[in-house]
Amino acid sequence: MAGSAPEGSQFDARQYDAKMETILGGEGEDFISTWEEVHETFDVMGLHENLLRGIYAYGFEKPSAIQQRGIVPFTKGLDVIQQAQSGTGKTATFCSGILQQLDYQLLECQALVLAPTRELAQQIEKVMRALGDYLQVKVHACVGGTSVREDQRILQAGVHVVVGTPGRVYDMLRRNALRADSIKCFVLDEADEMLSRGFKDQV
Repeated sequence: MAGSAPEGSQFDARQYDAKMETILGGEGEDFISTWEEVHETFDVMGLHENLLRGIYAYGFEKPSAIQQRGIVPFTKGLDVIQQAQSGTGKTATFCSGILQQLDYQLLECQALVLAPTRELAQQIEKVMRALGDYLQVKVHACVGGTSVREDQRILQAGVHVVVGTPGRVYDMLRRNALRADSIKCFVLDEADEMLSRGFKDQV
């Protein structure tokens, strides 16, 4: 709960919005405030054939509005802030972006996804696993309430993607079970909630 957050780590939505307006309103070339490219089908996004197979096998036929605009900039390695209503396919958007960028010959953590709750982290892991089924992606959820020793064993054996909650992920990094050397992609899901729950310092 936001009420239990340490002093000074409360998330101020108005301040956040004002700061984002300043950043996105700047004249510099570092930011593109709107992404105009729209891809009407998954087939024209330049995705791996086996990722496309996973997307269609999962039940997607036509990309949603967020997917039409959000997958491609993610696959280009751009820093992206995406906002959309719940249930519009945001999770599949960033999962597809991550799966497109992985080097499957390298069995090391290349992408880290942080989520505010264990349930959400496990849900993201399921989506990532399903979409990456034909790519043989190795995904692991690092969340509280599960065996620390089992987490260490799985991480040391090697995974491509770690999805987790800040506390357990931080613990795995501290124990050197999770190595950050090869991470090239970081996703903060439900970022507003993450920053309001007292996770800010861990993040």
